[in-house]
Amino acid sequence: MADAAAQAADRRERWALILGSSSGFGAATARALAADGYGILGVHLDLRGTAAAAEEVRRELEGFGVPAVFFNTNAADEAKRRTVVEAISARFAERRAAGREPFIAVFLHSLAFGTTLSYIAASPDEREVSQKQLEMTADVMAHSMVYWVRDLFHAGLLGDGSRLFAMTSEGSVRAVPTYGPVSAAKAALEAHCRQLALELLPFGITVNAIRAGVADTRASRAIPGHDLLFQHALERNPSGRLTKPEDVATAIVALASARLYWMTGNTIGVDGGELMGSRPNKG
Repeated sequence: MADAAAQAADRRERWALILGSSSGFGAATARALAADGYGILGVHLDLRGTAAAAEEVRRELEGFGVPAVFFNTNAADEAKRRTVVEAISARFAERRAAGREPFIAVFLHSLAFGTTLSYIAASPDEREVSQKQLEMTADVMAHSMVYWVRDLFHAGLLGDGSRLFAMTSEGSVRAVPTYGPVSAAKAALEAHCRQLALELLPFGITVNAIRAGVADTRASRAIPGHDLLFQHALERNPSGRLTKPEDVATAIVALASARLYWMTGNTIGVDGGELMGSRPNKG
């Protein structure tokens, strides 16, 4: 029996599907998982100016000796999402025909595309967020988590032991100027993770949100006043530096362990203590 179980485990192929795989937390996590032996499936949206950098990331992943397949498409578009899911299903069918048992062992939702505008304009020349912008931000950064997980589940791509993660931030519990639309989306994303964790628990699938500390990434640099945001985070973080994408990637690899089956429905801080307090007084 032990030999049969070992053989079954040996046939099982671990794949990671990462939304937002070409930069920031997504790219760092892809590298860390590839180094740990996961095949990588990445979804990203890069136009001419950044497409070459995305391809460089993909080639770097292949350098770890694992397959790396990227889809340059809009992850928030329903038809395009289903096209990606169908492509993954076809790839896995080929692997099963070869005697393997592929499944998505890790799923990471790391989509950072939204509007950063105030709810209430303080002056006539200040722009307010529109209903369309508010709904778009929530759809991309929160609701798409539900749609992706649901499609993957019904396609039979998830399985016992799958670990699902979504990137959130302390903006879900703090008010930051112009960050309201994203803050609301992050709060919704955390709620979605809790509900998905409850509904997927009978299938051996865990779901957790990762609350990263403030990091210097392409997405965070798009936030108005990001320099001040970085400064305040640095002043508060008792670890004495900003969070790095690699810090989060290392945590996700650890949290993906089969031994952590009892950890689900949580928002897990990976921030060096940033949220809890301030730097120790060295005086």
